[in-house]
Amino acid sequence: MSFLIRVQLPDSPGALGAVATALGAIGADILSVDVVERVGGTAIDDLVVELPGGRLPDVLITAAESVEGVEVDAVRPYAGVLDTHRELELVEEVAADPKHGLEVFTEGVPKIVRAGWALVVGAEGAECTRLAASTAAPTIQRLDLPWMPLARATVLDGEEGWVPATWRELGTELAATPLGKPDRVLLVGRPGGPMFRAAEVARLAHLAGIVAVVLPD
Repeated sequence: MSFLIRVQLPDSPGALGAVATALGAIGADILSVDVVERVGGTAIDDLVVELPGGRLPDVLITAAESVEGVEVDAVRPYAGVLDTHRELELVEEVAADPKHGLEVFTEGVPKIVRAGWALVVGAEGAECTRLAASTAAPTIQRLDLPWMPLARATVLDGEEGWVPATWRELGTELAATPLGKPDRVLLVGRPGGPMFRAAEVARLAHLAGIVAVVLPD
């Protein structure tokens, strides 16, 4: 079974190699590595690993944190290999079919930013209505979003009162960005984490800004 592990480690030569060695010692096979952020001498990396059947994911945390200076932020099941270079392909898909571009974009975003689901919501008076949703998105049609309209990309507090109870129960991390205008917003969720880092939110905003140019109003 594949798992996504987010680790914090010293941003120094050999640190990632030491983590790879520790994971290899328990039989875990690293499928891909993605650098999420580097700040203040610390690197935030996402590793997709294949763990032999019958092993509990807790052994991944124990192995990774056996390396000095390493902390595991989150471990969750992951279907497939990280696909972190699809931005251009997704923009091209949207441009090729702008009539259905909103649906195409919403379906593709979770694969790029490693989210569980994505929704596009639009403001209608005091309520917000779902305009598009990815395959695994919640089925809710209307939301009370007190932070709409949204001026800029941001991380949202998943424990606030507007968040549906089922999202809170799953420990869903949330981020949002305007999609061309403040009253049309892309909302992405990661049930069980990990939290969205500043670099990921910036990446999400950049992608949304590009796609918004080719989307119909």
